[in-house]
Amino acid sequence: MKKKYDALKLNQTRTSLVVFMESYNKSIPVSFPQASVKILKKFQALHPILFRHADEWSIDRHRKRVMDWLPSYNDIS
Repeated sequence: MKKKYDALKLNQTRTSLVVFMESYNKSIPVSFPQASVKILKKFQALHPILFRHADEWSIDRHRKRVMDWLPSYNDIS
């Protein structure tokens, strides 16, 4: 039970962009596009409503949205 609680706490913890990026890149499938600081800053600029707490990221709030957005961003760039 403690492992589930620790994982939940980790996913909800607000972190910096760099910490989020490292965690995100470790947890996605190998074939999926990797996130970079530049890409995440672009995501942040396009989705300001998701960043009510300034420059804080969380796996729980942002991971799925970045995963959905990232392939379309790579198609444009």
